[in-house]
Amino acid sequence: MPTRKPRRAARAGRTAARKTTARTAPRRERRRQDSETLRLRSIEPSFTVGDLERSLRFYTDVLGFTVGERWTDGGVLRGVMLKAGACGLGLSQDDWSKGRDREKGIGFRVWCQTAQDIDALAARIKAAGSRLSQEPKDESWGGRSLTVDDPDGFRLTIYRE
Repeated sequence: MPTRKPRRAARAGRTAARKTTARTAPRRERRRQDSETLRLRSIEPSFTVGDLERSLRFYTDVLGFTVGERWTDGGVLRGVMLKAGACGLGLSQDDWSKGRDREKGIGFRVWCQTAQDIDALAARIKAAGSRLSQEPKDESWGGRSLTVDDPDGFRLTIYRE
């Protein structure tokens, strides 16, 4: 009849075998994978504005956006989705539910990249009766940009690399 090893000795043998294997086997490197939580193809901000018609004129007549979708409520225009190339920008009328003293555009800037000539865009903006917050300038990183504020103070910097 075969003799049985005490359980403790049997476990010790397996543990020793594991330890030996662990020492001789190549170590697996644990890579810390940065968790990726979001993949975007585009982003379309939406501004809540004080006078939708005025803002709509600015974005279409001055900057050259086109109107994609319109949202109405009881025949009253409440919002639009504007397009410029493959990019979009939403505008919606403020319903003043948070009070009329709420300031808009403070501390907010949108960076818009274009392949167009920055100086020609600046001339077009001025010809449409708007003023630039920053005249066209060469950037330290090699691009050229201009900055314009919309009627509610939202700042748009348009640049070309």
